[in-house]
Amino acid sequence: MAPPKVFLTGVTGYIGGDGLFAVAQAHPDWQLSALVRNKDKAAQLTSKYPQIRVVHGNLDSADLIEEEVKNADIVYHFADCDHVGAAQAIAKGVQHHTPERPVWLIHTSGTGILTVEDQRARSYGIERPKDYNDWEGVSELVNLPADAFHRNVDEIIIHAGQQNSASVHTAVVCPPTIYGPGRGPGNTKSVQAYLLSAAVLKRKKGFLVGKGENVWHQVHVQDLSNVYLALGEAAAEGGGKATWGDEGYYLAENGSFVWGDIQRAVAQSAFDQKLIPSPEVESLDDAQITEILSVGLYAWGSNSRGHAIRARKLFGWTPQQPKLIDLIPDIVALEAKDLGL
Repeated sequence: MAPPKVFLTGVTGYIGGDGLFAVAQAHPDWQLSALVRNKDKAAQLTSKYPQIRVVHGNLDSADLIEEEVKNADIVYHFADCDHVGAAQAIAKGVQHHTPERPVWLIHTSGTGILTVEDQRARSYGIERPKDYNDWEGVSELVNLPADAFHRNVDEIIIHAGQQNSASVHTAVVCPPTIYGPGRGPGNTKSVQAYLLSAAVLKRKKGFLVGKGENVWHQVHVQDLSNVYLALGEAAAEGGGKATWGDEGYYLAENGSFVWGDIQRAVAQSAFDQKLIPSPEVESLDDAQITEILSVGLYAWGSNSRGHAIRARKLFGWTPQQPKLIDLIPDIVALEAKDLGL
């Protein structure tokens, strides 16, 4: 069987870069093509992966994306999970496929989609008991309310598969708080805990979002990439052990954490590294958090509780990497270095 043709977006980003690393290392024979938006990023990519065919364009290059998706056997959409135009172009591209030549579309969402209760109530830093899972609860995930974050793009991807289920097989990967060093050619660091650390270092004092009782789940980027790899391998086998379409929704997590614990750990670590004068944290209100970071209430004050059962059951996925709290000293040190401290 000929190696699959694989089209990827977002490979110079954090998630996509690490996903590419995992895929390219495991399957050097796969024919990889990647959408890259400028010459500098293309040079970054080809210096590490000379075998990749570079597709010069961006997420607004609708005709180009459609054509690449039309010609691919497997599509990894790692780029911006809120970019409607790119999702629509992918959805158009997959409709060119037939049952004789199907396409396997692996899309990246995010468990911000599970924070809908916080967004509606506009109250943060408190624990909400609602949790989700991707096994018996999968239908809830593929039918989340329209006002949930990322849902508008999820709908485009899921609908593309439903329209033509014999030819278009979709899987949505929905990671929570991601952390750890990426292995990609571009951005190698994540957002939530990193921006938190930078904020503490800049203001020279630790803080909580309200009471700091809200709960998220976590995944190390390198563990996450193994979910993408397993799905790609299943796709290359014609579907494999994976479920697709209405049951093709994969959370990816290695346990839960309380944001207040992370906020305290950041302050303690910054103090231990002699970067701030005290390990104490102060509780800040919504306005103060928003002043620090416009999306701070969402990033550090919401609840996102989703249990990853599907990848564990179907692929035997077993996260191996350290937990977020264990890497806080490294994250604080990295942010201090980037801030020139």
